[in-house]
Amino acid sequence: MNESSWGAPPHTGYWGPSDHGPVQGAAPAGPAYDAHVGPRPSRTEPMPVVPDVPAHGGNQDDDRGAARMSGPSFRNEMPPAQPHGVAPQKPEPMPDAPQPSPRKKSAGRDLSAAIGVGVGLGAVIVASLFIVKAVFVGVVAVAVVVGLWELTSRLQERKSIKAPLVPLAVGGAAMVVAGYVRGAEGAWAAMALTALAVLVWRMTEPPENYLKDVTAGVFAAFYVPFLATFVALMLAADDGPWRVLTFLLLTVVSDTGAYAVGWRFGRHKLAPRISPGKTREGLLGAVAFAMVAGALCMQFLIDDGTWWQGLLLGLAVAASATLGDLGESMIKRDLGIKDMGTLLPGHGGIMDRLDSLLPTAPVAWLLFVLFVGSG
Repeated sequence: MNESSWGAPPHTGYWGPSDHGPVQGAAPAGPAYDAHVGPRPSRTEPMPVVPDVPAHGGNQDDDRGAARMSGPSFRNEMPPAQPHGVAPQKPEPMPDAPQPSPRKKSAGRDLSAAIGVGVGLGAVIVASLFIVKAVFVGVVAVAVVVGLWELTSRLQERKSIKAPLVPLAVGGAAMVVAGYVRGAEGAWAAMALTALAVLVWRMTEPPENYLKDVTAGVFAAFYVPFLATFVALMLAADDGPWRVLTFLLLTVVSDTGAYAVGWRFGRHKLAPRISPGKTREGLLGAVAFAMVAGALCMQFLIDDGTWWQGLLLGLAVAASATLGDLGESMIKRDLGIKDMGTLLPGHGGIMDRLDSLLPTAPVAWLLFVLFVGSG
């Protein structure tokens, strides 16, 4: 509180006559004086404590409150009287208490490990993408199988949901390969067969929780391998490696822009119930970074692409990547976990890296088809 909120003047430590001399005939007033006249006894009794109540009822900032007692409660605590005409000495101010140093913002992860793992994965992806397309399809299939293993393991550990992993893994890898070889029709056929295999596989166990388990299995088949199939569909085009590279770059740039701007300028929460760390400023950063990167990539990397198409592509990627990240956060909050796995130091699991990529893949594939054709 500031001093004015108390209503009383600063204590001077001196209750004797004023600087103009004593007033003739004035009787001493207040509990600070004895009722008798004569020398004071050697032992003094404590004064009653007067409550600090504002004068005239209620306005603590009123100067009329200066009339009430604000001195020490005991007579022997009063400072010695000063000679007449000499101003009382003010006590030396207390030194300010040391203020705690502000805590630095933390990313919450081992950035060195995260950067090292990210660079390593990027090198593997780019090398396989531009050397042999089939190798990159294999990389996507392996990522899908590991992601399914992480997701089904967490479902069983946290919710006792037993989504059958074997048909999911086999059908998921088949979906990716069928999408690359046979296009969208092959991907849809593999998805249908995988869902059917999940229903049949679960019949080998007791019927308790059958509906819950197969529902989770069909959801896992759609969420991980089917969405990943659109990466294979992009790769099948003549300039497929550049389309896939653009898709990956825009997603990474969107996440980087959201992190950098949100960490530095983030003040307003985007979805505090789902992901408290995400801010509206971070979303704006993701959109700005992705639109600039999209304009550059479409202009210089994609055949027949133009910069304005890249702006729209970047905007769509930023939106879908953010929604995908929030969707993954919803799943992890429902499961009560921070990461889906621990396979990648500084990142968590494979699913923690695919959260933005999976929902962005069909969006990017569709916009490429609309802007420059299927190739």
